[in-house]
Amino acid sequence: MDLHCDTASSLREARTLLKRAQYALCLTDMRLPDGSGIELVQEIAQLYPYTPVAMITAFGNQEAAVEALKAGAFDFVSKPVDLAVLRGLVQHALNLAPPRPGGSEAGRPASGVAARLLGQSAAMQALRATLAKVARSQAPVYIAGESGSGKELVARTIHAEGARAAGPFVPVNCGAIPAELMESEFFGHKKGSFTGAHADKTGLFQAAQGGTLFLDEIAELPMAMQVKLLRAIQEKSVRPVGANAEVPVDVRILSATHKNLAALVEEGRFRHDLYYRINVIELRVPPLRERREDLPALIDAILTRLATAQGRPRPPLHPDAMEALAHYTFPGNVRELENILERAFALADDDGIRAADLHLPENRPVPPLPAQASAAAATLDPSKIDPRESAASALPSFIEEIERKAIEQALQDNRYNKTKTAAQLGITFRALRYKLKKLGID
Repeated sequence: MDLHCDTASSLREARTLLKRAQYALCLTDMRLPDGSGIELVQEIAQLYPYTPVAMITAFGNQEAAVEALKAGAFDFVSKPVDLAVLRGLVQHALNLAPPRPGGSEAGRPASGVAARLLGQSAAMQALRATLAKVARSQAPVYIAGESGSGKELVARTIHAEGARAAGPFVPVNCGAIPAELMESEFFGHKKGSFTGAHADKTGLFQAAQGGTLFLDEIAELPMAMQVKLLRAIQEKSVRPVGANAEVPVDVRILSATHKNLAALVEEGRFRHDLYYRINVIELRVPPLRERREDLPALIDAILTRLATAQGRPRPPLHPDAMEALAHYTFPGNVRELENILERAFALADDDGIRAADLHLPENRPVPPLPAQASAAAATLDPSKIDPRESAASALPSFIEEIERKAIEQALQDNRYNKTKTAAQLGITFRALRYKLKKLGID
C-alpha cells in the first residue's frame, strides 16, 4: 500500500513513538509484553483523539473485540489476519478527514446531512458532539428514540461524516420484510436455490459493501434471523441462500428501534448476545417535547424547504399558530411536525398560516365504556373468569373498544398512512392490517 510504518514491540515503545510523530493509524495486538492493547486504545483515545487505533484480536474472541470498540478503537481484525480485510481497514482509516487547524470536530460548522440536525438545545448540542466522535469509528451504533424523532437522519449523518461517506448507505426496515424472505433479502441467494429463484440475487449486506447498513426497527427481527445476523456481524461474512461458501463483506452496522430493546432482552424476545454486539455505542435521540426551544428553527427550516420545493413564497406563521404548536405534545415528533406544516402550507390563505390551518389533533380522553359493559366489567372477578366463556364476557369488548379507539386516533395522527401508524402503535404492518380487518375499520 506504499505506507511508511513504525513498529513498537511494547507499550513503552509505542508511547515514545506517539510523542515523536503524528500517525494516521495505530494497529495494536491485544497482548503486549508490558500490558494490554486496551490500555493503548484508551490512552490514544484520550491523548491523540484524531489517531484511529485498530485492535488485532484472537479468532472468535468477540468479547475482546467489543471491549476494544467500547474503549474507543476504530475497528478490529481477527487472527489469522486476512490481508484483504486488513487493507480495507487501513483504507477506511486513511479516508478519515484530518482535524481542521484551530478547531475541533464538535465545533466545526455543520455541512451536508449534518446541517439538517437543527437545534441549539442542550440535548441537540450534546448529540452533535457525540456524533462527531462516533463518525470517526467503525463500531456498531444503536440509535434509540421514539418514532419520528429522526433516527434515520442520525444514521445518515454518522455515515456522511465518517470514513465510509463515499460508500453506499443502505437503510432497511426490518419490520417490512416478510419472515420467509428475510434471509434471501439480507444475504442474497443463488439461482435455483428455491422456487422462484430464477437468477442470482445480491443481498443487502453485499449492496452495502464498503459503506453502511442501517437496520431500522431491528426489534422486529424474528429470533431465527437474529442468530444469522449475529454470525454475519461477528464473522464479517455472509452465506447466500443456496451457496456453498461464505462471501466476505465490509459494512458498518447501525441499528435503531423505537422500542425498549433492553426490556425485550429481559423478556427473552431479543437475543442478549446480538444486543451486546450491536449496542457497542448507544445514542439516544431526544423527542421533540424535550427540546421545545428548537421549535422555531425547525419550523423555519421546514417551511422554507416546502416553499422552495413548490416554488411558492414562504407564508408567515401567525402568533396564534406558533402558540398552538408550542403547547402541542407532538407524539409523532419531528415527522409529525413536518406533516402538520405541510398540510397547513397547502390549506393556508395568502395572508399566512393561522392556528385553524394546523388542524392539530385534540387530546381526546379515553371514551367511557357503554353502561352495560362498564357494569359487567366492574363486577368481574378475574379469578373466576372461565376462558371458555371469555368470548361472551365484557372483557373482550372492553379490550376491542380500546384497540379500536387507539388505532383510529393513530390513523388520524398519521394521515391514514398505515406504515407510519403501525410504527407509532409499536406493531408490525401485517399485524395492523389484521386488526383493521378484524375491527372493520376502513
